[in-house]
Order: sequence, then structure tokens, then C-alpha cells
Amino acid sequence: MFLALRELKHSKLRYLLIGFIMVLIAWLVLFVTGLAQGLASDNASSIQNMKSDYLVIQKEADNRLNRSVLLEKDVDNVQKYAGEQAATPLGVQMTTVTRNNSTAKVDVAFFAIDTKQMLAPKVVEGSMINEANGDEILADKSLKEEDFKLGDQVVDQASGKTFTIVGFTEGQSFSHAPVLHMNFKGWESLHGANSDRGLYFNAIALNADADQADQLAQQVPDMAVINKSDALQGIPGFKEEQGSLTMMIAFLYIIAAFVLAVFFYVITIQKINQFGVLKAIGAQSAYLAKNLIMQVLFLSVVSLVISIALTYGVAALIGNGLPFVLTPSMVLLTSGLFLFVSLIGSLISLYRVIKIDAIEAIGRAA
Repeated sequence: MFLALRELKHSKLRYLLIGFIMVLIAWLVLFVTGLAQGLASDNASSIQNMKSDYLVIQKEADNRLNRSVLLEKDVDNVQKYAGEQAATPLGVQMTTVTRNNSTAKVDVAFFAIDTKQMLAPKVVEGSMINEANGDEILADKSLKEEDFKLGDQVVDQASGKTFTIVGFTEGQSFSHAPVLHMNFKGWESLHGANSDRGLYFNAIALNADADQADQLAQQVPDMAVINKSDALQGIPGFKEEQGSLTMMIAFLYIIAAFVLAVFFYVITIQKINQFGVLKAIGAQSAYLAKNLIMQVLFLSVVSLVISIALTYGVAALIGNGLPFVLTPSMVLLTSGLFLFVSLIGSLISLYRVIKIDAIEAIGRAA
């Protein structure tokens, strides 16, 4: 470590430039990672935060909730095998609403739930829906940005039905639209009266372990039992959106490895003579390799600290204008991967240091 720090101090400009490039790469990786997580949350936080392990849907729905249609008899079938407390129906509908006395339209998703069971979201403002009324809803707090507030009346453009916001929830969005939760009476007012087949739902939320889910799938062969990850992949655009961003992040890691490999290799070549002298006076290859690794780790850690501060600083400046989520666990994972990539990038330089011949290097210097 002594030699590594002495060299960093002696060649400040050289290592500052390398550190600056590492900061930019790490910053870009962290920001794109936060953007990917933010878009995933904006697209599917209602499913991610759902207090259930599995969803039962129609088999032919290709894991898409909006394509699934389950009748009340299907719900009764599942509840018979799984138990009423472990299975509860869910209705999903994408629609457009307006606020009463306003012409501004907002795309939302209606979620019909039993407010006394596991799908009931946490109310962060206002109160829970009264089960006796079918005209009350909970709205995701992102609608406040559209000037919605407690007590506002919301008009569904498709049916003309009017609902009143009695509470706000948090982290409830579906297909990039805020979720409005209603009870089954409200859902029936939208669908039950005009349907020849009676009231229907799109899915059944299920609390069960893997063995119980497999057994249920055998009991109801005309339905599919999927986990939440499968349900997320079924949301239109989710897989493509996350796939594109993941590919970008992967390429950034590859670029980082190549850039760092080139920089440290060039620096190593420039120091061949010094390494030769050190070997001639007794320095071991392991000591010189350790020196190089310590330099890489030191620059990587400092760059990561600066990049993390920059990332959170920019995210705070942007505010809610951009979907951005970067949890501490994701920061640790990203940092670990960046450190690993940095070490991978230094392997060529390590090989060159180990293969240095002291006599040849000193002779070249002379």
C-alpha cells in the first residue's frame, strides 16, 4: 500500500484523469440502474407491493392480467381448494377518468379488491373505503400532481360512473398509470349489470408456498398459477423496457472493463523500467501485483463514493419529474459489480507485471 500511495501522489494528474473517467462511468451505471428500477416501479409497483405470493389467471391469457377473465364460479373453485382467507379475487381495468368540473383526462387503472383481505393497500392519507358504499375509491398519491385531492369526484369516461376519493395510497401504479382501488360493489356497478355472464374478475391473489401452488394448479387445470415475476413479465412493455435498460447496463460494465484495462496497461508499460529496477533489488512479483491491485481498488472506491453522491444529488434535483429508484441494496450490488469489473480490467496489467524480466528491463532503461 505504501508504494501504491506514493505513486498516486507522485503522478497526480495521470491518476486524476483516470479517476475522472471512472467517476463518469460509475455515475452512468448507477443512474441508468436507478432509471431502470424507477421505470419498473412506475410500471408495476402495484404488483411488486402486492401482499400475495401467486396469482391465478385464465390459462389462455399468456400471463397478462388484462386478458384473463375469471367468473365467480372460478373464484369459488380456487377458494374451495386454497381457503377463503388465502385466495381473494382481483379486478383490473385500464381506463380514462376526469375530475368533476374538469375536462382534463388522466389514464388510470381500476383495481377491484376486498378491502378486508390481503390486497388492501396501506392508506397514507384519508381513510379506507367503506364497504357499504360502492362509490368510494383510494387513489395513488401521484394523482396529486394532477391536482386531485381528498373529496374530489372522479368520472370514469367509459361508463360515466362517478366515484369519490376518500384516501390516498403510495407505490400503487400499473402499466405506467396510477391505480384507483375500489371495492366489489364499485366493480359490480362497472361490469355486473351489463354482463350476461355475471360478475367477473381478472385474477385471484393467492397466499401459498410452492408446493401448495403446484397442488392447486393440478386441481384447476383450466387456470394458470403464476408467481409475481411472471405477472410482471406479462405487463405490456415491461419485459421490453427492462430488457433494453439491462442491455445498456451490461454494455456499460463491458466498456468500463475495456477502458480500465487499456489505461492501466498503458501505465504499466510506461513503468516497465521502474518495475525492473524494483525486481532487481529484491521486490517480488506478488508485491508489485499487490501494489497495482491496491491502486485499482483505491481509485475504484473513491470514484464510487463520488458517483453515488452525484447520482443521489441529481435525483434530488430532478425530483418526481423522472421515475428514479435506487435502493441501498442496489447501490451495494452495483458497487460490488463495478469493483469486480475494475479488477477484471487490471488482469492484463497484472500479467505484464509478473512477466517482467529485471535484466531485460534494466538493459532497456540503459
